[in-house]
Amino acid sequence: MASLDPRTGAAPTPGADPADLAHLAARWVRWVARHRQPASPIADRSGRHAGHHQPTDVWFLAGTHGGSVQRSCVVPAGRPLFFPAFCWWQVGRGDGPAQPTLGATGHAQVDGVPVALTAVGSAEPFPVRGFFNNVVTTWPWPVPVSCWGLWALVPPPAPGRHELTFGGADGGRFWVEAQYQVEVR
Repeated sequence: MASLDPRTGAAPTPGADPADLAHLAARWVRWVARHRQPASPIADRSGRHAGHHQPTDVWFLAGTHGGSVQRSCVVPAGRPLFFPAFCWWQVGRGDGPAQPTLGATGHAQVDGVPVALTAVGSAEPFPVRGFFNNVVTTWPWPVPVSCWGLWALVPPPAPGRHELTFGGADGGRFWVEAQYQVEVR
């Protein structure tokens, strides 16, 4: 596990601007909302939906709604990986920054090497428009959403096979764990 700040449960991501990570976190939430329930990357048990609706500049990976999962996917070469070891989102009106989950902890590693996590939350609610019955808003029209999490931005992995594991907990009984077998080509 990476060396974590006892206040936030996270270590800084070297070279990553927190504002850039907050923007990526909002994009990640919008990516999740683009999927209907049966094809949600969070509910996906195998990784077969991992490539749906991916942007061209980064590759998003998802955790779970609780518990553990093992997935496999193919990632295009040259794409950084972005994912939450632990995160939450809140739908509805609200002002101000997203509040951190103070007891949250997380971990991530690629091929057995620890990956730094950064605690990042939205500075204010952002609009999310998803498909009907998506796991974020459930509605197809724009809805304000806030999010917070322990996020990782991994530089583009070399072509070939890699094992990526990440997960976290809320400091209580809720925990998530995802193990990916990633083939970069």
